[in-house]
Amino acid sequence: MEKTLKGKIIKGVGGLYTVRLCLEDGSIENISCRARGVFRHQHVELLAGDNVTVIPDEHSSSASKDGGAYVIDEIETRKNSLIRPPMANLDILFVTMAAAAPAPILTTVDKLIAIAEHNNIEPIIVITKRELDEDHADELESIYKTCGFKVFSLSAVKNENISPIEEFINEALKGKTAAFAGASGIGKSTLMNRLFPELELSTFEISKKIQRGRHTTRQVELFPLSSDADCGYLADTPGFSMLDFERFDFFDKEDLPSAMREFNSYIGECRYTKCSHTKEDGCAILEAVREGKIPRSRHESYLDIYETLKKKKKWD
Repeated sequence: MEKTLKGKIIKGVGGLYTVRLCLEDGSIENISCRARGVFRHQHVELLAGDNVTVIPDEHSSSASKDGGAYVIDEIETRKNSLIRPPMANLDILFVTMAAAAPAPILTTVDKLIAIAEHNNIEPIIVITKRELDEDHADELESIYKTCGFKVFSLSAVKNENISPIEEFINEALKGKTAAFAGASGIGKSTLMNRLFPELELSTFEISKKIQRGRHTTRQVELFPLSSDADCGYLADTPGFSMLDFERFDFFDKEDLPSAMREFNSYIGECRYTKCSHTKEDGCAILEAVREGKIPRSRHESYLDIYETLKKKKKWD
């Protein structure tokens, strides 16, 4: 094995990281290793998806693969990173929601989409549990297709409408990193088990009392889609129930309109240069909402996120 190696972190648990290495002879090898102490001192958190350099651990005489023989020495500059889900270098985010049980909270969904857009990650909308409420599934599909998103509406349980997303994954994910993210219990693991049975991801029934699923996924893990060096990666991620814009400095309110892609053709057309698109007369975006060109639910999400970001202090 070479002295200096480059690879990608595909899993991290308790300070021990699994790094997938692509060796010079074209072979693939996974090793377990720890990170240099300098990352901890600099408060740098290593994430699944990080591209890293691995070197022999000069303080260890072990040649085993239990984390004692090699250490992570450097992290390459990240394309992007997210806090929820905790991932680096994402290209595609499958924003997943259920048609019912639990019903989606669209403001939460739209916050996640906005974060992806702001970080130049392509959001792909996935509507699961179509069999429980086809009318609502169609309504959700219409909302996000109107905004210009690619949308998949399916039933993993009944194995309906699975082929389109399978074809998309096979064609679009080569050489890229993608993640599924959505609220607990909406069927991410069930869908991924349908797409990739070899993953054998654990699932639990929804709690009928609280209409939420248990967090069956404990940490982000990347799954190579093939044995090729330039394969794509797919991640299952812990479910989220909310996104905290007040705690995490994602972006400022001035950046929000550009994170709503359906606003793009109307920005610059308002009567006032500094239009906030919330209540002003002559706002082109508000007019588009009234005319049904922009879904009302998306503008309501915009207002909610805008108010939260408006209250956020620069030093928060």
